[in-house]
Amino acid sequence: MPEQITTTTLDYAVNGGTTPGYMSRPQREGRYPGIVLIQEWWGVDDHIRDVTDRFAAEGYATLAPDLFHGVVTSEPDEAMKLMQAMDMDRAVKELNGAVAYLKSQPFTGGKVGSIGYCLGGGLSILTACRNPDLDACVVYYGASPNPIDQVQNITCPVLGNYAGLDEGVNATLDGLKAAMERYGKSFEMHMYPGARHAFFNDANPSAYNREAASLAWERTLAFFKANLS
Repeated sequence: MPEQITTTTLDYAVNGGTTPGYMSRPQREGRYPGIVLIQEWWGVDDHIRDVTDRFAAEGYATLAPDLFHGVVTSEPDEAMKLMQAMDMDRAVKELNGAVAYLKSQPFTGGKVGSIGYCLGGGLSILTACRNPDLDACVVYYGASPNPIDQVQNITCPVLGNYAGLDEGVNATLDGLKAAMERYGKSFEMHMYPGARHAFFNDANPSAYNREAASLAWERTLAFFKANLS
């Protein structure tokens, strides 16, 4: 039975300042694994909040950092500008702050994973490259780290979910697989034939693929259960 959940908006500490975020976690008292859920280029919109709630219902204390600091858009041109203007180093620092925040809370059990979609997928694995405190990393159709040899610093297992029709992202995957193998990293990768970029986003009818999204969800939950429990 799904957990009853409680939700809130909050600000957590990052490098002498704060970053806003959306938190969803089981309502029942206890200690739960943590997840840092990283937005698409649209911002922390209704879809990202909904996915955050879904993970909470599965028993995870889930925090979606607002890396655009209040800005949400549904226009691709504006989303592109927001993504291009993003300071990736600052974003990773904010994500590292989210990991530290979750690990410090009395309602978490100490283990924290990251997951991201599109822009957030790339940031999820980039955070894994730079944060040895991360316990698991999931990537949905995100860009591979550049330069790729950054993956040598990853200390946690990584799960990648990629769309078969996503030529731009997929062009980097041979290099990612080779680097992960070269440095002896745990990397489980799945390709979803016929699926487009953003296939998990059920608020985007032109991209959503129910079959691929359902299978990726099952694999993601199994991965987090194995590595965060």
